[in-house]
Amino acid sequence: AAMDLAGLHFLAAEDNEINAEILAELLELEGASCEIVENGRLAVERFQQSAEGEFDAILMDVQMPVMNGYDATRAIRALERADARKIPIIAMTANAFAQDEREALNAGMDVHLTKPIDIELLKKVIRQYVKKDE
Repeated sequence: AAMDLAGLHFLAAEDNEINAEILAELLELEGASCEIVENGRLAVERFQQSAEGEFDAILMDVQMPVMNGYDATRAIRALERADARKIPIIAMTANAFAQDEREALNAGMDVHLTKPIDIELLKKVIRQYVKKDE
């Protein structure tokens, strides 16, 4: 189970370039690929343009300029397409407060991870939420 994320394709919204690079590298080491956009609005637009099933999950930073992760998640969940409600959306936040977690879940996110992202924890979460058809 070393390559739990092998073949997965993520959409990641992260406005900090260094964090984005680290995230991309971590995922690459696990055999996954990710496309990074730098704010929530771009994440919504990119998801809208994607083919159904193109992305396996969305990694959503919470604090971003233009549109934050909560608003972006609500916008994605409201889209008129089947996968918009199903795709796992994982919140990434620098804060580990209970209210952040509540807010993330209220916005329609599936789970809330604290930055810096712990790759083992991320893998566990992905295993839980991303159902790859065997």
